Amino acid sequence: MKIRTRFAPSPTGFLHVGGLRTALYAYLYAKKNNGDFILRIEDTDQARYVEGAVELIYSTLRDAGLIYSEGPDIGGQYGPYIQSLRKLDYLKYAKILVEQGDAYYCFCSKERLEELKEQGATKYDKHCLSLSAVEVEQKLASGVPYVIRQNIKKGVSTYTDLVFGEITIDNDELEDNILIKADGLPTYNFANVVDDHLMNITCVMRGNEYLSSTPKYNLLYDAFGWERPIYIHLPQIMKDAQHKLSKRFGSVSYADFINQGFINKAILNYVALLGWSPKNNQEKMSLEEMVELFSVEGISRSNAIFDLDKMRWLNSLYIKELPFDEFLRSATTWLDKSCAYNKYNYALLAKLIQGRIETYEDIIEKVAFLDEFTEYDLALFTNIKQKTSIELARQILPQVLEVIINLEETEFVNDALYSSLSALAEQVGIKKGQLFWVTRVALTGRESTPGGATELAELLGKTSSIARIKFSIDLLNK
Repeated sequence: MKIRTRFAPSPTGFLHVGGLRTALYAYLYAKKNNGDFILRIEDTDQARYVEGAVELIYSTLRDAGLIYSEGPDIGGQYGPYIQSLRKLDYLKYAKILVEQGDAYYCFCSKERLEELKEQGATKYDKHCLSLSAVEVEQKLASGVPYVIRQNIKKGVSTYTDLVFGEITIDNDELEDNILIKADGLPTYNFANVVDDHLMNITCVMRGNEYLSSTPKYNLLYDAFGWERPIYIHLPQIMKDAQHKLSKRFGSVSYADFINQGFINKAILNYVALLGWSPKNNQEKMSLEEMVELFSVEGISRSNAIFDLDKMRWLNSLYIKELPFDEFLRSATTWLDKSCAYNKYNYALLAKLIQGRIETYEDIIEKVAFLDEFTEYDLALFTNIKQKTSIELARQILPQVLEVIINLEETEFVNDALYSSLSALAEQVGIKKGQLFWVTRVALTGRESTPGGATELAELLGKTSSIARIKFSIDLLNK
């Protein structure tokens, strides 16, 4: 049997990391088993449809590298790919169930259903199942609005999930869910079963919140005489032990993280670790390595906690390993956003920051000192480890200024600056680290900077470096 998995998102907005993880695991399972990974758009909930969301799903999967072999935008020998285009097909299958007694027409009004809830009912009471065939035909002929409900019969339902094992549920716990809505469109509960069968899907992956509703789907498979798929239910992704990861807690979508300067490969890598780990406990993996290492046995039953710090750390590894030219191209976009940095040497600046950021967005803070140089806390000159002080800064900075003034423009590069200032440190009898600390503070007004004193002086240029050191000397002598 050839493995065929699918990713079936609803076009209701950005692609949540939970959805991306489902797509990734479905892709990995298919590719590991030489199978097919397929995309289907589940858009029967028209009230929640967001314009442009379908195109965003396409672009996100492509950008993440999850290339599907069949989908709405590339076609294939199987179907369907977009549910809303097949309204009559679902109705046809629903009517088959009605004829078999596995579904029935329900004409209950919204008022009656609300009344049931007010009376404490937790599920539909099968009221319309007792209607005679004549009554049903009369109501249909009169145009009375209706839905079609699944007829859940008494018994016990059991199935095996590859992660959670054997699941058994008493059918009395299941409701006669709506299969076809009043607008003629199918519900998810019905459409996903019909489509998975028509698309020859052999393995269904989805969140573990569907563990208890899967028996309803199996009853539909059994009613049609169709083969059930393999089930792999995935642990939930949580913000913390009590809360699911959701938009109200901040960024949760692939697009959010791209906009914050995360690298697509790093996002995918981290998402892979949210509920799965390879046997060798490797954390940094390419997509190809994930395919090689993926196994269902590595999927956890426990919910995964989304750790933004770990994701940032992982992203920093990808940034550090980028070829410099590739990093510079991406960094340039962020440097252009950051005020007037275009007057600086981007290549030189990029070399300073590549190993010092976790995301591209960090660039904005890292280089803020270039255009933001005003009065700062003189306590920055005091560093216990370096054994520096405000008094040392007052004594040494005028001499640093003299060295810098005497350097030719052609000598105003890191190596010459480093050599000249090192010689000054030896001349006055202090350690190089002490001199470089007070010089760096005098040039930037910051405790943390992307580079040392001489690297930053080269970046700022002679004129600006002189002006900043003079400013700092005046500040020290106020």
